[in-house]
Amino acid sequence: MKTLIFTKKDIEKVLTPSLANKTVEKAFKAYGLGEADMPAKSYLYFKKGNLRSMPAYIHGQGLDIAGIKSVTVHPGNAIYGLPTVIAVIILADPKNGFPLAIMDGTYLTSIRTGAAGALAVKLLSRKNSRIAGFVGCGTQARTQLACILEVRKLISVKIWQYNAMDEIAPKFKNWVQKTYKLDAIISPVIDEVTTGVDILVTTTPSRRPLVNKVSPGTHINAIGADAAGKEEINPKILKQAKVVIDDWAQAFHSGEINVPVRKRELTKKDIYAGLGDIVAGKVKGRTKAEEITLFDSTGLAIQDVSCGLYRLSGAQRQAGH
Repeated sequence: MKTLIFTKKDIEKVLTPSLANKTVEKAFKAYGLGEADMPAKSYLYFKKGNLRSMPAYIHGQGLDIAGIKSVTVHPGNAIYGLPTVIAVIILADPKNGFPLAIMDGTYLTSIRTGAAGALAVKLLSRKNSRIAGFVGCGTQARTQLACILEVRKLISVKIWQYNAMDEIAPKFKNWVQKTYKLDAIISPVIDEVTTGVDILVTTTPSRRPLVNKVSPGTHINAIGADAAGKEEINPKILKQAKVVIDDWAQAFHSGEINVPVRKRELTKKDIYAGLGDIVAGKVKGRTKAEEITLFDSTGLAIQDVSCGLYRLSGAQRQAGH
């Protein structure tokens, strides 16, 4: 038996937004139906970042794969010319434990997170959503938009520029216009970006609430909070919203709800459901046009191993296995 090695380019060539969306939806459905095992991610903390260990085993929806992702998050990595998130994934055969593949997980992490956001948009946003707002304009904002455009016909994008020296927002605006031919505007006033939109995407590493105002009917993808102490959304909005999480243990430890839960501003009763429960048909998604919905994404290992399996299966088909 041979262990295959996949680089970032190998993953990018195959794992398109459309394919990532379909694969991640299968993974969440399996999770919602109890066809996946996934301990909560564990953390090792360094002075300037952390390392996360993320194992999972999926045994349903046509998937039979186990694996683990090692992912580091270092917000100051720009000074080294490195991405904030760096990841490696190992896939193992559940039958015998043999390591089937070792693959770069940096791009895969970004696109599978975008796919989870798109799944939430598909289930929780209004079907006629046309305008999206972005708080945070890095790599994850790009994959969120790319995947969301597979499920909603957006016509314009509003972008928050956090200060006059922020060069990332103008770059994101130019990318949006060039890549998707969408209207895009920048504003330094965050309330102008978070209101008057159908879908709001937040992808910052903030440790204080940035979003204090949204319009009725808005769907929010709260992506940035992925470690204890992080939060982007004012708890008052969480209290008003139909809050959907990806995983109970991870969300309470490190998701958007982690700080308000610790402060007892939010309880388990305030959480509507898990995304997997909605995909599996156990509960409904959006039920009213005017309700505010929010997806609290922490990032799950089931997303990683399912997308990794898709890449592996393609290679095995090419090799005639």
